[in-house]
Amino acid sequence: MAQRKNSSLPIVGLDIGTTKVSVVVGESDLNGETEIIGVGNHPSHGLKRGVVVNIEKTVDSIQNAVEKAEHMSGHVIKEVIVGIAGGHIKGMNGHGMVTLREKEVTPKDIDRVIESANALLIPAEREIIHAIPQEYTVDRESGINDPVGIHGLKLEANVHVVTGDVTAARNIIKCIEMSGMSSVDMVIEQIASSEAVLTHDEREIGVAMIDFGGGTCDIAVFINGSVKYTESITLGGDHLDRDIAFGLSVPLPEARRLKENHGVATAKPNEMISDDRIEVKSASGREPKRILKKDLTTIIQLRMEEIFTLIKKEFLKQGFIGMLPAGVVLTGGSSKMQEMATLAEQVLDMPVRIGIPRDVNGLTDIITDPIYSTGVGLVKYASLNEESGIPAGVLTQKNVFTRMKGWFNEFF
Repeated sequence: MAQRKNSSLPIVGLDIGTTKVSVVVGESDLNGETEIIGVGNHPSHGLKRGVVVNIEKTVDSIQNAVEKAEHMSGHVIKEVIVGIAGGHIKGMNGHGMVTLREKEVTPKDIDRVIESANALLIPAEREIIHAIPQEYTVDRESGINDPVGIHGLKLEANVHVVTGDVTAARNIIKCIEMSGMSSVDMVIEQIASSEAVLTHDEREIGVAMIDFGGGTCDIAVFINGSVKYTESITLGGDHLDRDIAFGLSVPLPEARRLKENHGVATAKPNEMISDDRIEVKSASGREPKRILKKDLTTIIQLRMEEIFTLIKKEFLKQGFIGMLPAGVVLTGGSSKMQEMATLAEQVLDMPVRIGIPRDVNGLTDIITDPIYSTGVGLVKYASLNEESGIPAGVLTQKNVFTRMKGWFNEFF
């Protein structure tokens, strides 16, 4: 993680999503625990599937959300830790190996072995965002989490490397700077959300975290306490809105209202034979009409079954079926829909729970909501960095973010 210019300032997580921009302001209390002291939200109009498509609109959304967070927290926000998502985010597993010059593992050896694992064939248009150690091996002794101080001749590391599109990352940084702030670190959103919603035990025994947002479903799989897999599927809540608008012939804002106020991911058998109706606005200014609630549920269920089926196919492809005793933790704004966990359990055939931010103090009546998982996770991620020097469960490649910004300045 890049060093914050002033560690006395509050830690600010900036979640620039497809449907909303969320700002979460936090600080460490006297006991070293995270306390949330302010939040701010504003509709996002400049992104599509997690990628900036309109600079001016994105900057306006960021500034409005930041202003609300500043008002609530009483702090002027100058530095943020930003989340990044989108279909351009790709994860791959790498392996590094170095000889030990001092015959004992040192922190410099850790840096060297991670750098060697990053020596993958990465296209010029992509840049490393994270290099996350999974486990170390000293000589033939594997499964080591912290090898510093261990004697040996050879150090190896299995590393999960996450890359992103340089242009997409650069546009996020540009929007932040145009909003009058600096970005001190960039974290993929599924890693951030995992910090907020997963327990230590879940990470150890095997769990998948799915952040179900407006434009993407961002996935992270943890086994034995480390990240084994990350992926982003470019389907999300916005697709539900469009399905409802098309299927029921209603305007898009009305479709979103129906989803949020009446949406059910799957219905009980007696509900599917009910003739309960909902009054809705018609498209093109026509008179309001009444639609069957079960028709709305059918549209939602079909799309959600498709999304969860795609995720299950990924789990099968990666060999995770039977490897995740803790099941799946769903979070993000779109996970709040009634019966979402029930449908996910039916399709994925594993336990599912809805994840909300945990182990934080302060504005708990506000932030114990899946929409704040990424923002709170960014704050916790940064707070743990500052306390221990390394993130909990992940290690951002040394100076990656500084190098990314330097690359942008040099070539753009």
